[in-house]
Amino acid sequence: QVQLVESGGGLVQAGGSLRLSCVGSGSIVSINDMGWYRQAPGKQRELVAVITSGGSTNYADSVKGRFTISRDNAKNTAYLQMNSLKPEDTAVYYCNAHVQRRVFGGLAEYGYWGSGTQVTVSS
Repeated sequence: QVQLVESGGGLVQAGGSLRLSCVGSGSIVSINDMGWYRQAPGKQRELVAVITSGGSTNYADSVKGRFTISRDNAKNTAYLQMNSLKPEDTAVYYCNAHVQRRVFGGLAEYGYWGSGTQVTVSS
């Protein structure tokens, strides 16, 4: 089995910063894309940022210039540095990873989600 565990959420004032972490554990051969998504009350889950195993990144327009995604492949960990936070960034933030696992002598890719971490930005 594979687990993704997020940490680093909390309550912060507008303009403040938080750093989220997502650690993968279990039957992992390697991790391809890792991403952060968020879901605010009454809204659909949306992509915040994604990073490939090679370090290429992509961001939602709403967070460009404020958020930075990074990863440590040796630790199966992704980070999301969030600066200049706004009240509209308030949401549950979820980690997603495309994990390669061994199956029947070969490799297969599976998608996994963490359980989420709450980020609340007060005005």
